[in-house]
Amino acid sequence: MTATILVVDDLEPNVKLLEAKLLAEYYTVFTASNGVAALEMLAQNRIDIVLLDVMMPGMDGFETCQRLKIDEKISDIPVIFMSAIDDVTNKVKAFEVGGVDYITKPFQLGEVLARVNHQLKIRKLQKRLEEQNIRLQKQNYERLRVEGRLREEQEKLESLFFRIFPQSIA
Repeated sequence: MTATILVVDDLEPNVKLLEAKLLAEYYTVFTASNGVAALEMLAQNRIDIVLLDVMMPGMDGFETCQRLKIDEKISDIPVIFMSAIDDVTNKVKAFEVGGVDYITKPFQLGEVLARVNHQLKIRKLQKRLEEQNIRLQKQNYERLRVEGRLREEQEKLESLFFRIFPQSIA
């Protein structure tokens, strides 16, 4: 199954370039030109990862990410920030609001693709770990239930044993 990527940027050339590269790699791509449209897209579609510009009119990328992370239905979607701003303060803020990576523009398509693939692998492993934890919890619950029944049966057998045999033999 191919991953679905949301590209959010107010500059059409950036969107078109990323969209073309991601489509060539067989990803499903949705695009949005601002934060509000991105949140609507996230609410209506299954998105695996978001490439999010920082500087956009209206709601910037930081606020968009904060709102995404508040919504439990979509909060686990990884967000990779992309920005022409190359200072440490903005990079740190990107991670503080919930971003998983930060790419400085002008970006190299190979780097973007490598970072997207890396985050998708991490997400896949996280989902697999969550599924395994659920299975283990179910198995543990079943084991505890069976142990409880075995204890009950053992107590019944011991009670029966002491009723059948004299105290000296028991």
